[in-house]
Amino acid sequence: MPTMKTRLVSIAEVSAVTTPCAVVFIAAKGALASTSAALNRAGKGNLKRLINSGECSGKAGKTLLLHQPPGLQAERLLLVGCGEPPNTALAARKVLLAMLAALEPVPGNHALVCLDGLLSDTLDEATLLRQLAYLASLARPAPGTTAAAARKKPRTRRLDIAVPGRLSAARRTALREGVAMALGADTARELGNLPPNKCTPRYLATRARQLARSYKSLSVRVLGEAEQRRQGMGALLAVSQGSREPSQVVVLRYSGAASGQRPVALVGKGVTFDSGGISIKPARTMDEMKFDMCGAAAVFGAVHAVAELGLPLNLVGVVPSAENMPGGSATRPGDVVTSMSGKTIEILNTDAEGRLLLCDALHYTQKNFRPAAMIDIATLTGACVVALGRHASGLLSNHDALAAALLAAGEESGDRAWRLPLWEEYQEELFSNFADVPNIGGHGAGTITAACFLSRFVDDDIAWAHLDIAGAAYRGGGRGKGSTGRPVPLLVQYLLDYCRR
Repeated sequence: MPTMKTRLVSIAEVSAVTTPCAVVFIAAKGALASTSAALNRAGKGNLKRLINSGECSGKAGKTLLLHQPPGLQAERLLLVGCGEPPNTALAARKVLLAMLAALEPVPGNHALVCLDGLLSDTLDEATLLRQLAYLASLARPAPGTTAAAARKKPRTRRLDIAVPGRLSAARRTALREGVAMALGADTARELGNLPPNKCTPRYLATRARQLARSYKSLSVRVLGEAEQRRQGMGALLAVSQGSREPSQVVVLRYSGAASGQRPVALVGKGVTFDSGGISIKPARTMDEMKFDMCGAAAVFGAVHAVAELGLPLNLVGVVPSAENMPGGSATRPGDVVTSMSGKTIEILNTDAEGRLLLCDALHYTQKNFRPAAMIDIATLTGACVVALGRHASGLLSNHDALAAALLAAGEESGDRAWRLPLWEEYQEELFSNFADVPNIGGHGAGTITAACFLSRFVDDDIAWAHLDIAGAAYRGGGRGKGSTGRPVPLLVQYLLDYCRR
């Protein structure tokens, strides 16, 4: 699908606009919004006759393209069914995706879309503008793809979004936010899709330096293995010791507020390839373990979007990155290591490595930055895929207000999460005879016990949330394989909401 640039236009009479294609939305019961009603009048009732005949059902996602519509200056008119006016961002997204797909083969370098048919009592204009700008601005095909067909440059087209009245600052802001979300999601998709022989821990460090050079508000620090040893990051180093690739801890700092304002911290798991180590994974889908750094990619994407928008907050992005490989020097099941916090960890399964990176990164982040909120993002457990599938990220938190804000941001952005319990009873699953804590729990509730493990390394006075994105961050197998860029929209929406409090 071509990449589209979006812009707002103020138009009094849509029927008089010359465009290759005009787009309106039709409800299932045939009720016409103001724009479609005006087009119906200009066409002397033709639109209503189509609806009454059943040719245009208004069913959500159904489209009908009319050539040389009577009474209109537009060369074509695309009717897009929206069912009942959508009441959530996710419902609107499905309709907007159907519209963009239908526009793909339409000739011309621009189109005009009228959003008023999608407005409802629970879905405001700003949300729709943000959603449309996000979906239209995403690169197609996804960045990071190396197939020859994907290297063909798509044509760039413009999507004019018709709004009544003046082009207010609020409308322009919503559009900018959607475009920035797409920029961040594309950054995450590119990094996630890169092959693991290119996207190594050192490559992530290089990309962080490149990103920091692009914005004066960004700075970067990279901790190599010598510095990690000085910091006492024994858990993180235990993951990388079987690989020839040295581990890196990337610290991106965005300064958009007063220096004394406590930052929000994002901590992203960056296992650039996960073989499972000595507890090696099955071969059939091991190639997909290049996606085990999608948490890190999401941090890069969110920081990129925030820097592009110039949001008034301080933000820290911490990315602990390593390869998890088998070898003569690799960590063994049964080894005991000492984390940066001083807690000892019995490694019962070397394929539960992400939490080892994160526990040291979380401790480092809270010790050095004392964040107002700390969110870690990780493709952490297959159990989360079993529990929630591909539709929602798993959310666990020690702070109800933070959890509620993230859930609300997920609903607003259409990038949803679902909260799972972090009850004290689950902590009983984490028992070791030989260390303070084992790196895995019992057979059940794997997503929850993984979060319980991480909670052992978070101070009680830190508002912390854990996002398990194992199901949401990428699609495996088949032609649709690739990074989704999630949960960048959720994170960016949360940060937008944080700035508006």
